[in-house]
Amino acid sequence: MNLENKVVIITGASSGIGKALTYELAKRKAKLVLAARRIDKLNELAASLVNTDILTVEADVSDETDCKKIIDKTIERFGTIDVLINNAGISMRAIFEELDLNVIRQVMDINFWGTVYCTKYALPFLLKSKGSVVGVSSVAGFKGLPGRTGYSASKFAIGGFLEVLRIENLKKGLHVLLACPGFTTSNIRNTALAKDGSMQGESPRDEDKMMSAEEVARHIANAIVKRKRSIILTTQGKMVVLFSKFFPKWTDKMVYNHMAKEPDSPIK
Repeated sequence: MNLENKVVIITGASSGIGKALTYELAKRKAKLVLAARRIDKLNELAASLVNTDILTVEADVSDETDCKKIIDKTIERFGTIDVLINNAGISMRAIFEELDLNVIRQVMDINFWGTVYCTKYALPFLLKSKGSVVGVSSVAGFKGLPGRTGYSASKFAIGGFLEVLRIENLKKGLHVLLACPGFTTSNIRNTALAKDGSMQGESPRDEDKMMSAEEVARHIANAIVKRKRSIILTTQGKMVVLFSKFFPKWTDKMVYNHMAKEPDSPIK
């Protein structure tokens, strides 16, 4: 797929990987629909891009009505959808024993249900265009991360949902991509929820040692063009997925010890 003049929806486009995807796809001359809760940030982002056809939509993907609005406004403006990138997401950091269950509900509403809602309303148009559905997941969707019960659960759920979607539409030309970055420089850890639902604030990890959001965006764009089934990014992420298949018990210990080294880790 050549992305020039293709209509691409990006949720969670105001920051992090979503913002990087916006710049990457603008370079590839796609027509963009940017959705996020912060319309001021979206409009600022759109204004920074010249010679790009952009529609901004204020939307909270945890709200089914807002997700339908994204699709309706896209069709009203462009008449078609070629790519849907379900990128909007939130994280959390606390052990399950101490966690307020509303935190998991909020994470699932945004990460999983946001993907389901947007995909449901976009699907008829994507089937018509033989387009692409992308789920921005995580290595946490392959290997459970201690202290991230809600986050890992949401990403596992996205993976299962998209796998079934791919199989159901094998003969209809729909492309389904599961994109799994490792730890990436973005604001997702700063906005991660603590055990009581408050924002974590400062990231507990060294952001300088992570893959950049811009590099992740390039990988995702290339995978859409090549119509890949899945991508797992970062050497660390690939190793975790590989080792968990052949040495699951050892990998459990390795992941536990790694996460326990975070500053102020909830893992003892």
